[in-house]
Amino acid sequence: MSEKEPTGTEAATPNKAGNSVPGLDFNGPWKYDAAPQSSDQIDLREQYDLFIEGHFQKPEKGRYLPSVNPATEETLSSVAEATQQDVDKAVAAARKAYNKTWSEMKAADRGKYIFRLARLIQERAREFAIIETMDGGKPIREARDVDIPLAAAQFFYYAGWADKLDYAFPGRKARPLGVAGQIIPWNFPLLMLAWKVAPALATGNTVVLKPAETTSLTALKFAELCQDAGLPEGVVNIVTGTGQTGSLIVNHNDIDKIAFTGSTEVGKIIMESLAGTDKKYTLELGGKGPNMIFDDAPVDQAVEGIINAIFFNQGHVCCAGSRLLVQEGIADRVLQKLRDRMETLIVGDPLDKNTDIGAINSEQQYNKISEYLELGVEEGAEMYQSSCTLPEKGYFCRPTLFSNVSQSNRIVREEIFGPVLTIQTFRTPEEGIEKANNTPYGLAGGVWTDKGSKIFKVGSKIRSGVVWANTYNHFDPTSPFGGYKESGQGREGGLHGLYPYVELVPG
Repeated sequence: MSEKEPTGTEAATPNKAGNSVPGLDFNGPWKYDAAPQSSDQIDLREQYDLFIEGHFQKPEKGRYLPSVNPATEETLSSVAEATQQDVDKAVAAARKAYNKTWSEMKAADRGKYIFRLARLIQERAREFAIIETMDGGKPIREARDVDIPLAAAQFFYYAGWADKLDYAFPGRKARPLGVAGQIIPWNFPLLMLAWKVAPALATGNTVVLKPAETTSLTALKFAELCQDAGLPEGVVNIVTGTGQTGSLIVNHNDIDKIAFTGSTEVGKIIMESLAGTDKKYTLELGGKGPNMIFDDAPVDQAVEGIINAIFFNQGHVCCAGSRLLVQEGIADRVLQKLRDRMETLIVGDPLDKNTDIGAINSEQQYNKISEYLELGVEEGAEMYQSSCTLPEKGYFCRPTLFSNVSQSNRIVREEIFGPVLTIQTFRTPEEGIEKANNTPYGLAGGVWTDKGSKIFKVGSKIRSGVVWANTYNHFDPTSPFGGYKESGQGREGGLHGLYPYVELVPG
């Protein structure tokens, strides 16, 4: 940390980001020196082909899409765009592997392969974290400390279930479904892959997976792990491309199960496409999570939890607590503490270990967030943004707080998927619960209070698949995750994550 000589008594002292925090005195301005994570050891190909039947092969029509670093706007690589012929080949490879290899293999041996994949993710964790950061824009701290360890943990967990399915479903026999088509989003590329691939393999299914077009690189690096692990050819197939490629997977006649994480709009289209078919499906869709703070809550802890819930991940989480509900008695205090804490956040190079908020994933998403910021002001909300300086290049957005909003404001009702927080007040628990549930979404929420009875009473009445108490955004592979209403159907993770991939028959 570098220090400058104090210039005298100051009413407000610059924080670690070089910004002014009223009322704090650290005896002069100070800031962190840059601490960039080196990417010199990262090996990225100039061009990635499709991973089908155990090896990379060129797309039939020779089309490729650029994969851009959102922090620098530089092209990292290009990835193949799969068309109908490519998807047909991938599904055929998965079906062949299912019929001849994977479903016939001893469950304990399947578990060994999954365990091997987990170990390989651990061994190459730094490489995966750096690529995740470069490709997606999230801070290296989040990729290094959260995303990659959780992805490995997911494979470890389901490796253990592979030969214990009789204990998972007592009195019933679990049969795999066949070929699973899986479509994942750009916000947690490797973790979402792990959420879907690990339980599918553990239950004896084979996979055709499509990563998001803007963040395909860690999925393609995972394909290399499948080769290194000696996974039988065709068990995991990875086809990259646009939304059209995803549509081809959803509508393919030889796929038995669809797993999708993404927007509610696309989820509705998938449900319509699958209506009348016998395909099983799980949908993990959008959210507008209510984060409720009661006047007896540990305020400093709650403020830090709020910052973690919406800003440290750029708001790129479907379960982000983007709707803050604060009891009236402490509203002004919470608002001021939030503003002060926002001023300490560093927005910048995602590869810098000091960075709190990285880049928005793509220009398209950046423009969407900007439109919502303008809309919030037009709707009469009071907007507060931190005074940090933004890099000249890349898609960066200041952490933003909207107060003086109502339930009718679009910024309160609609998922923004950016570092944008709205704050409302409530007087009684009943009013808070009513506001929390006044949304078409129901993915996740939070309750902050020092009374356990209030946690159980309020938490049980919030219509969300997950409700955190005095914390937020904590995940574990043993715990199921999923939503209600327009936030999706089905659960992923834990014992519940096995159900979507099996057919249960009498034992």
